[in-house]
Amino acid sequence: MMKVLIAIDGSDAARRAIEAAGQLAKHGAAVGAVLVHVRESPAYYGELPPFDFQSIESGLRQRQADLLEAALAQARNSGLQTVTTQAAEGQAAQEIVRLAADGDADCIVMGTRGMNALGGLLLGSVAQRVVHLAAVPVMLVK
Repeated sequence: MMKVLIAIDGSDAARRAIEAAGQLAKHGAAVGAVLVHVRESPAYYGELPPFDFQSIESGLRQRQADLLEAALAQARNSGLQTVTTQAAEGQAAQEIVRLAADGDADCIVMGTRGMNALGGLLLGSVAQRVVHLAAVPVMLVK
């Protein structure tokens, strides 16, 4: 069975990535998937005003769980045989690549917003970084 890691972020591109992985299954490949959402760790500089960080953290974790639940329902309807989810926190590209390696994924499937080369260079692109860091093939879906 081919094992794919599908990086999701709740975007239309991520939904298309799930559909693309499902197309592999519809063409006769036995495909299992791990849906991964990486919550980026915020960077704090200097003193911060008082916030209720516990409430903010709880809300972010709930949003992450909701994204994974919606993606799981879509993936199950797309023809993927075995689907699991995994929540992570950190730098998105590095975590996606690490989780793919740790989970022995055969490939990574992820959406891209389709930035041009200059936009990706100036703003940075998680997809571009994953392509450069990954030891397995990466399928980008626009």
